[in-house]
Amino acid sequence: MHTDDFDFHLPDDLIAQHPADRRDRSRLMVVHRASGTIEHRVFADVPDLLRAGDLLVRNDSKVVPARLLGRREATGGRWEGLYLREHGRNVWELMTQTRGRPQPGEHILIDGGLRLQLIERLDDGHWLARALDLRPTFDLLDSYGHIPLPPYIHREADDPEDRDRYQTVYASAPGSVAAPTAGLHFTGAIFDRLRSLGVSIADVTLHVGPGTFRPIKVDRIEDHELHAEWVSLPPAVSRQLNATRSAGGRIVAVGTTATRVLESCVDDAGAFRPYTGQTNIYLHPGVPIRGVDALITNFHLPRSSLLVLVSALAGVELIRKAYAEAVRQRYRFYSYGDAMLIL
Repeated sequence: MHTDDFDFHLPDDLIAQHPADRRDRSRLMVVHRASGTIEHRVFADVPDLLRAGDLLVRNDSKVVPARLLGRREATGGRWEGLYLREHGRNVWELMTQTRGRPQPGEHILIDGGLRLQLIERLDDGHWLARALDLRPTFDLLDSYGHIPLPPYIHREADDPEDRDRYQTVYASAPGSVAAPTAGLHFTGAIFDRLRSLGVSIADVTLHVGPGTFRPIKVDRIEDHELHAEWVSLPPAVSRQLNATRSAGGRIVAVGTTATRVLESCVDDAGAFRPYTGQTNIYLHPGVPIRGVDALITNFHLPRSSLLVLVSALAGVELIRKAYAEAVRQRYRFYSYGDAMLIL
């Protein structure tokens, strides 16, 4: 299929710049695959749309304050970096932006006092740098870093509310540089109600990397490639998933990241296995979805792998219809926007 098939016009004023006043007051579009019909609800209605025996699967990854602001010690020029991962103790892989051409051995002074030493420029333009402070990496990021808001949220630095609202209430495994945004709408009260209605909840992990914002730049969607991301589906969760399937329950993924974990760990017969490691699974129309029966997701960017993924589950024409309806009804799009439930 052509990438142009996944393009659409979105007015700028529909790109949410701040979250809803309350997490569960976001709007919810419900898309029924069997009938092709659409209904309009609010997110707090989710428990009314699931049923006893269903299993809700969340991504428990936690966004780290990965955005670092500072200056080059040698020139005084401004410098910005995004922490990606650790390579040994306090040796960080960073995506960086600055004027000029930094050299290995240079020092970076992070706002607030942390010093970094550049070690090596990597093939993809990233840098390895050593934090000249012996405290654990995530402690340093908590002290000196900023929440890495997506580029379509326009403000100079993260607002204090972003530390709370650009994070799910159940996040527990630090490692993401972008939020698994479908989960941002949930509250503890919604989970309590789901459990009281007989819906079970399980957690998997996928640490979201910066590639989540990359548009598809090739002409054919099948030629696009995703960067690998770290995932984990524990043995206890694989047993829970298989038991749900055997009992006739539905597996409801919270977000495209949970979907990618599930599809990385299911075989052709629909049975799940535990797995911890890297995945670069790319789900698009023509690739069968075997591990997910329903999906809660946000409204995604044009020409993105996330839009292609939801089209693989619900069908290209139905998603095209749903997105056109969302624009007409003035739903809020992207990370801080409204939600969709595909049944």
